[in-house]
Amino acid sequence: MISILNYKSNEIIFETKSGELKVSFKDGLYYLDFPSRMPLPSVLPEIISKSLNIQPKEVFQSRDYVLVYDTEDEIRNIKIDRATFDLINLDPGGVIVTAKGNGSDFVSRYFTSQSSILEDPVTGSAHCSLIPFWSERLGKKDMFAMQLSERLGKLYCEDQNERVIIAGKAKTYSAGHLWTE
Repeated sequence: MISILNYKSNEIIFETKSGELKVSFKDGLYYLDFPSRMPLPSVLPEIISKSLNIQPKEVFQSRDYVLVYDTEDEIRNIKIDRATFDLINLDPGGVIVTAKGNGSDFVSRYFTSQSSILEDPVTGSAHCSLIPFWSERLGKKDMFAMQLSERLGKLYCEDQNERVIIAGKAKTYSAGHLWTE
């Protein structure tokens, strides 16, 4: 975006429902600055449990449910029974499944009930919870994460206590012009 538009600054600030979202560009990566949301221990609703083919080892919650598994293979092999899953409304949240990674610090997938797309390919907002969670577990501030969707997301993560930085590459989906009066 910044490189395509020949924008004069290395930072763009978006006004969002949850406040300012800063995006900067450096060395071929886009850096997004999000608020941190440490998940707390929780209990999994029965309807979510029934929709999963593999049960989690631990359950946490912030905006989203964070389901922790033992292995990356479990994350890859999770299947959601969509008919059952859609019986619960988690708006605005979803369900994150996560485990320690094989070739990364951690892996995840993100699902939302009652939405047109069951599995989001790369979810920045989910990493608002995943980064502080895994930072504490691994004793690391800088981490490499992979979202194991069909599209596969590679994210460079930094825990800054109250904020998290998520960096990655982006592809142009569309370009156009917008006129306002």
